[in-house]
Amino acid sequence: MGIEEKRRNRHKFWVKLKRQRVLQIFAWAGIIYLLIFNYAPMAGILVAFKKYSIKDGFWGIFTNEWAGLKYFREFFSDYMCWPVIKNTLIISFLKILTSFPAPILLAIMLTEVRNRHFKKFVQAVSYLPYFISWVIVAGILTAFFSQSRGLVSELIIKLGISDKGVSFLTNPDAYYQLAVWTSIWKSTGWWSIIFLAAISGIDPGLYEAAMVDGAGRLKRIWHITLPGILPAIVTVLILSVGSFLGGGMMGGNFDQTMMLGNKLNASASEIVQTYAFKTGMVDLRFNYATAIDLMQSIISVVLIFATNAVSKKVTDTGLF
Repeated sequence: MGIEEKRRNRHKFWVKLKRQRVLQIFAWAGIIYLLIFNYAPMAGILVAFKKYSIKDGFWGIFTNEWAGLKYFREFFSDYMCWPVIKNTLIISFLKILTSFPAPILLAIMLTEVRNRHFKKFVQAVSYLPYFISWVIVAGILTAFFSQSRGLVSELIIKLGISDKGVSFLTNPDAYYQLAVWTSIWKSTGWWSIIFLAAISGIDPGLYEAAMVDGAGRLKRIWHITLPGILPAIVTVLILSVGSFLGGGMMGGNFDQTMMLGNKLNASASEIVQTYAFKTGMVDLRFNYATAIDLMQSIISVVLIFATNAVSKKVTDTGLF
């Protein structure tokens, strides 16, 4: 390549960069944000392998003595280890089992609705809960299900069903259901947007041809809609399994548990994330809490790669 050609290519590059300057600003703003708030803090992972104390300050992360796998072994010998792991696995598994098909079904049902105004109304109503914080959700649940002053408890007493209210929010036997159904209510509408977008990309001619061949609505859904959105389903499934310990597709295990968990239902509501948070922020055992979170992150990465590999073998579709 000659000097003149190099000069022309360099000129083209700067002209193209100038033409795309607005897009470049947006892209680099996102990259800088990720570097500062997502990648730079990863230096704190060292705390899990160090004899670190808060009094040592920031540089203590790099200068303190190595502790090896001490805090990982300590977690697995902790009496709280298996109860919090059990609660995390059960809640996350139930969320994925019930919540993964929910937005797919909602998206398919919405595309089958012919009344445009009703369709928009349902979409707006289903999206809205996603933007309500868990703090507000906890307040709403307290207003309805509090044993002392909840609307449901007062109704039960007035109807003579019981002489005292029902302890929905403090009963550990009811917490799993509470966690699952509130997550479905809060996130199903939002996740259905992905599948609605995938359905809108399917060629309408396929449906017309199927109708000419006499295929009914259910057959069109089974043979056209579902195969058409299979890549989106696989992508969401991989991401859900990857974030399995955090609540999967519906997420929010930490926020949800911090708001809905209490001392009375702690045997069912205490999960790995909240246990690590309380250990780090209340007991100031940052190295121990970091080890717990790091272990969870490693498991999540392994799950993503494993799920992607299985998906590529079974469906020939993967995230990467």
